[in-house]
Amino acid sequence: MNKYLERLYNGIIKENPTFVLMLGMCPTLAVTTCAISGLQMGLTTTAVLIMSNFLISLLRNVIPDKIRIPAYIVVVATLVTVVELLLEAYLYTVFETLGLYIPLIVVNCIILGRAESYASKNTPVLSAFDGIGMGIGFTFGLTTIGLVRELLGAGTVFNFQVIPEAIDPIKIFVQPAGAFFVLALLTMLQNVFKLKSATNVEKSEKDKLACGGNCMECHGYQCIANKEVLTEKKDN
Repeated sequence: MNKYLERLYNGIIKENPTFVLMLGMCPTLAVTTCAISGLQMGLTTTAVLIMSNFLISLLRNVIPDKIRIPAYIVVVATLVTVVELLLEAYLYTVFETLGLYIPLIVVNCIILGRAESYASKNTPVLSAFDGIGMGIGFTFGLTTIGLVRELLGAGTVFNFQVIPEAIDPIKIFVQPAGAFFVLALLTMLQNVFKLKSATNVEKSEKDKLACGGNCMECHGYQCIANKEVLTEKKDN
């Protein structure tokens, strides 16, 4: 597969930030009361992801290793401020809808994670494609959750009435608790259909871990257990 297409596939399917890595849960659960809000938040984050990955990749040989995380935060914060001001000037409805969650993009673990794990080690163009892939994957996740919550909780899809008004919608799905219910429901479906997810890890993937994925047999765990036993004996 072409390395640029592979970056897109990786972000959308293989390492989807929402359904596989389970990152960025704060906006995922808070903003997705409807499909449009999820789409708007996803696209805003995607814009920041692409620009931050590109810039951090350009500066990767200039930023000292000891201060790389603070430097990444400064870059991301600058870009988020620019995006926030543009939204306030030209798309005020979006700015008003997303509100506080726009500046919170600065500390979104997806952006800092991609900066540290990929952009700081690869070329600017590849890093930009990685940002596009991760952004699309994040947007897809937020829009899907918002779509389900809106359909079940309001009977609409993108503000178009789908379920007849005579049928009362389940209001809890557009309330805060509904986000957890829908995320759990979608994760359950991933597990049922054996799709890749954070809670459905194949044994072969566990074997790649240094400890084999079995914490009870981990040497570090045994050391702690032995220390606790010795402490108990000493106390007795």
